[in-house]
Amino acid sequence: MASPKHHLREAIINALPDIAVQLPLDCELFVIAVRPGSDDFDLVLPSPEANLDNALDALRRNGLSIDGDNAYKRDLLDAACGAMGFGFQGTNPPPLGHWGQRFYDLGRAEAELREELVAALKLNRENLRACQATIHLCGGVDPAYVNDAQAAMKVADAVLSKTPQ
Repeated sequence: MASPKHHLREAIINALPDIAVQLPLDCELFVIAVRPGSDDFDLVLPSPEANLDNALDALRRNGLSIDGDNAYKRDLLDAACGAMGFGFQGTNPPPLGHWGQRFYDLGRAEAELREELVAALKLNRENLRACQATIHLCGGVDPAYVNDAQAAMKVADAVLSKTPQ
């Protein structure tokens, strides 16, 4: 015995030619039936020339928003975040021409900038340490400068301790 979903599908398919003849020639037709909260009844029936991207554009023009919560958007954002993470690690680049490349590139750029900043901080910290050693050997310098420099070195050391060596 055929399911109610099968009967509805057949009825819609049979009605499509009658609906299609009423539309201008350059129109694309989609029939979508959903049971909210359940995917047991979802039907998406596009006409042969229909393009799902055009249907999504029409839905966006009529109230579909990126602000709502749905599994597709969560999955898409997870993929973008993953691409940025892989870019940061410099692993698993997307295939040539893939939409995720720009997110991978963002992650890669952040990693490169971080590496540059860490190198600059290490260099400044070492120069500050050398200055402190010279001051200690020479004597006669304002103790406030020495104390401020020591505090700055502790800040640099704290940041550097969080980075891989």
